[in-house]
Amino acid sequence: MSETIHVEVAYALEGKQMILALDVAEGTTALAAAEQSGITEKFEGIDLENAKLGIFSKVVAPTQVLHEGDRVEIYRPLIADPKEVRKARAARAKEKRAKG
Repeated sequence: MSETIHVEVAYALEGKQMILALDVAEGTTALAAAEQSGITEKFEGIDLENAKLGIFSKVVAPTQVLHEGDRVEIYRPLIADPKEVRKARAARAKEKRAKG
C-alpha cells in the first residue's frame, strides 16, 4: 500500500472561498491534487489545465510534487494588466497636477 500525505486545495472568488482537505498518494502533483479535490464541481469556469497554481503564495509548475501539509492554490486570471493600471493611474495624476 502506498503512503498518503494530507494536502489542501484552495480557490477563491470575491465573496466565496473554499479550502478542501484531502489525502493523496505520495508523489501526487499539484495539478493532480486539484483534479482529485473536485473543486471544479464547486466553482464554474475553473480551467485547471491552464490555471496558474501555487503553494503557499508561490507559483509552481502543475507538475510540482506535493509534500505533507502543502496547500495548492488555484489562481484566477487577472482581469486587468497591473502595468497598464499603474500607467493609467500615473497619467491621471499627471493630468490632475497640470490642471491644479
